[in-house]
Amino acid sequence: MFRPVEVPLWLLILILGFAGASFATHFLFPSVRWFFRRRAEKALARLNARLDRKIDLFKLARRSDMVARLSYDARVVEAAMAHATSAGIPNDVAFQEARRYAREIVPGFSATVYFGFGTRAAKWLSGLLFKVRVGQVNEDLGHIDPKAAVVFVMNHRSNLDYVLVTWLVADRSAVSYAVGEWARVWPLSALIRSMGAFFIRRSSRNTLYRRVLARYVQMATEEGTTQAIFPEGGLSLDGRVGPAKLGLLSYIVDGWTPDERDVVFIPVALAYDRVLEDRVLVEAAKSEKRQFRNRPFWVAGHALRFLWRRMRGKTQGFGTAAASFGGPISLRVHLAAGGTVTSLGEKLMTAIGSVVPVLPVPLVAEALGHGAATRDELVGRIEVLIERLKAAGAALKLPTTIEGVLQEGLDPLINRGLVGKDLQPVAKEADLLAFYAASVRQILT
Repeated sequence: MFRPVEVPLWLLILILGFAGASFATHFLFPSVRWFFRRRAEKALARLNARLDRKIDLFKLARRSDMVARLSYDARVVEAAMAHATSAGIPNDVAFQEARRYAREIVPGFSATVYFGFGTRAAKWLSGLLFKVRVGQVNEDLGHIDPKAAVVFVMNHRSNLDYVLVTWLVADRSAVSYAVGEWARVWPLSALIRSMGAFFIRRSSRNTLYRRVLARYVQMATEEGTTQAIFPEGGLSLDGRVGPAKLGLLSYIVDGWTPDERDVVFIPVALAYDRVLEDRVLVEAAKSEKRQFRNRPFWVAGHALRFLWRRMRGKTQGFGTAAASFGGPISLRVHLAAGGTVTSLGEKLMTAIGSVVPVLPVPLVAEALGHGAATRDELVGRIEVLIERLKAAGAALKLPTTIEGVLQEGLDPLINRGLVGKDLQPVAKEADLLAFYAASVRQILT
């Protein structure tokens, strides 16, 4: 005989909640996950069909699985044990520290976010701010071994570099960027991580952290993940292509063996008529401190002002932005010829410097750097500079006429107050003018 049992309402709700959760976990969620997984697989197959370099399985693995794989990698465990010994801490504490670093580094790539939102947003933002041009594309890029791991190696001119390159190579591959601490701010961090970027602490001297980061980069390379790095280690403070810092390059070289797939480095040179952070960078160069103040409200105010002017047709943006792609450099060939990590860094930065696009504003800034001039004298200087640049094999992205070059290069400088209407450089803005001229001067020296 059944007897009624009285239970409090809150307990009944709790029991029903647990029952519902159990039903969903065992019966409903697996079916839903299977349905969406099948749709995702079909979408990915269509996406890979149009990409030159397919999205590798390393990117598609669940983030939790990749964190575990990295944490339990033999070299990471060995590094954790060595850290425990040197620091005098228990092994499990050292291992948890390594696992924390792994969670911080490993991205969570989403093909939907990358191609459905990221590349479209990159195209929209690039077109909103600049006239985007491709300066030079080496013909050997079409003959890269499809099984090779590709690493785009770029000079770092602006935080918009990520945006520009993401769009320009969107029809070839999904690129995994190495990004600094600036990108770890919520909610930007979640978006950037979902686009395949991995965070690095550029100034960290923690040996265990460096070992975990090195192993992640090596694993990504072994799996053929297309990566993008900025060897300079930070934004250029003087407008020139700087020397390479060998951290990430050394990780790739140290982890590579001749029986593995080749690693092909593609030099990418970026140039802008207007670097949005130019004054901040020039001030940092003067103070010799690479510490930039985070001013979100100031940035937001300028962004809203620009959008308002753009909507009203009061501005066409900030001139031209351009990227050039140099000849591929094979790691296998480089090492077989007796090359080292140091010589690889030098070769890559030289290759980048040789294909930096020459744009109107930097060219006119270089012409003005030779002293006061009338308009006719300025035209003569520009003509001489163009001939010298052509002789040096520079990638010129300029209007077809000298008058067009002068107008596109001079008007922005006058409007910003760097040059007076009498065509004389403003003395207090000399450093900023030199910042733009430096990219052209570097090609000619």
